[in-house]
Amino acid sequence: MTPKAAQLLGLAMRARKIVTGEELVITAVRNGQARLVLLASDASDNTAKKVKDKCSYYGVSCVTTGDRHSLGHAIGKDGRVTVAVTDGKLAESIQRLLT
Repeated sequence: MTPKAAQLLGLAMRARKIVTGEELVITAVRNGQARLVLLASDASDNTAKKVKDKCSYYGVSCVTTGDRHSLGHAIGKDGRVTVAVTDGKLAESIQRLLT
């Protein structure tokens, strides 16, 4: 993950535009709240498949990035495997930096 993307992710967390945790992220995707889902590269195969399938079905962008510790560090929490960004502009900016 690039430092600029990590900064934007931290900003989104402070703005309360982040949902973390597998089940909460899947719920946000289902409800149409999630604009971008970030998945840690060291996520289990089962978790990765479940999240990617939901994102694909509901048309939400899913990007695999960094490990769980770098993803958690970017938002000021312990290791996080899945993170959803709910703000459209922030999600667009983060995705542009990661791809």
